[in-house]
Amino acid sequence: MSPWIQYSLVRLGLFGVSFGLLMAVSLDWWWAAIIATIIAMTVSYIFFSSLRDAVALDLAARRERPAADPDAEAEDAAADERADDAAEDAARP
Repeated sequence: MSPWIQYSLVRLGLFGVSFGLLMAVSLDWWWAAIIATIIAMTVSYIFFSSLRDAVALDLAARRERPAADPDAEAEDAAADERADDAAEDAARP
């Protein structure tokens, strides 16, 4: 499973549990949401650094990939050449 998905599910789970517990003690929903968000952020920051590091490494790996696909460049060049040939043929009397 992707580190992005794992980390997101952990944080959403922490939020859901915190929110549910805070709602169970009859806190207003918006206070419960604010406090649950702070709890989820804090707990995930302190205890799930390995998942956060995996997400950061995945992001770095995505940034290192080449921006352009050589096959796509070759296909684009061939398509441009065919378009130029067609334009030249249309321009001839």
